Amino acid sequence: MAREIAPWRPFREIERMRRDLDRLWDSFFERRPARVEEAAEWLPTLDVSETKDDYVVKAELPGIDPKDIDISLIHDLLTIKGEKKQEKEEKEENYHLIERSYGSFTRSVRLPGQVQSDKINATFKNGVLKVTLPKTEEAKKKEIKIKVE
Repeated sequence: MAREIAPWRPFREIERMRRDLDRLWDSFFERRPARVEEAAEWLPTLDVSETKDDYVVKAELPGIDPKDIDISLIHDLLTIKGEKKQEKEEKEENYHLIERSYGSFTRSVRLPGQVQSDKINATFKNGVLKVTLPKTEEAKKKEIKIKVE
């Protein structure tokens, strides 16, 4: 009976063990929901895109009052700060589970180029903050044609 000799790949075994342990931990924590005190800090999700003339940053901020949002730009670093406030507590209700997160947050995005800070525009609609940052002329990409011979 002929047997092939296979090279030992220790990292493959380590990766398999890591996956097994991850599955074990995941199944353990699925049995009970995390309490608010144990939950990680809430951070809004961001979309950062670029057009020919602008950088556009969109942030999902459901349940946040626009007056509780602060936007600042220092050099090429855009910072969005805010606070998601908890609703007034009802004394007649007995909560058995609270999964909504509350508290302050800060998100910063480094922009790839310079912007015209005096022309920045921010809008808030349906829980989505949209910040439009017009590029400076130097930051706009110049198109270079390649000659094919």
